[in-house]
Amino acid sequence: MEKREFPKTEQDFKPGLSGKLFGIIKFILGVSLLPFVYSTSLAFLNQFSLLEKSVQGYFCSGAITFLLVYLFAWEPTIIYAKGQKLLEVIFVFFKPLVRLAPYVLPVYTIILFIIYGLLSLAVKSAWLLKYSIFLIGFTFALHLVFSAKSIHSKKSDFLKANYLFGFSLVYIINLAILAFCINLIFKEFSFVDFCNSAFQAAGSIFYAVFRQLF
Repeated sequence: MEKREFPKTEQDFKPGLSGKLFGIIKFILGVSLLPFVYSTSLAFLNQFSLLEKSVQGYFCSGAITFLLVYLFAWEPTIIYAKGQKLLEVIFVFFKPLVRLAPYVLPVYTIILFIIYGLLSLAVKSAWLLKYSIFLIGFTFALHLVFSAKSIHSKKSDFLKANYLFGFSLVYIINLAILAFCINLIFKEFSFVDFCNSAFQAAGSIFYAVFRQLF
């Protein structure tokens, strides 16, 4: 006997409609975060330029080294996965953070800052700072690349809203964490000035857009 197909009811369409509506909202929020992506990047670079050229060079060398390894030699997915597992164990007592922490917290970068802080109390050597900054650049790039890849790979991403909103938010938070950690090591880098500059630049962009629209 031929199986009859019944017409879809209003209830059948609600999940799809609500999902698309939520996707549109996230897309709008994601676009609204773009000025902060620009302003935090600019504020970080302005503060970062105040550091010694050697420090800037080692950090950039670490980030570039990761990109070269990732693009031409090996994708260290297992390293990123281990970091996610570690954060899941740390925040197992608080379920909402179990899902957010692996994206929001650059675990290896934070661990390196802690290790450097402890070792610097006993070891006074230039090589310790140089290698630490190199590895911090390497691990920070690793975290951003794999976080972007993880968010981008999610299915049913209407208008790429999850990626636009999710990664923009992750990028801003991660850059703020990096700025805070660098501020603890280098007196030339001011986290307060970073925050003030980022908000002022973003505010100027929103004000300019508002003036154009109205």
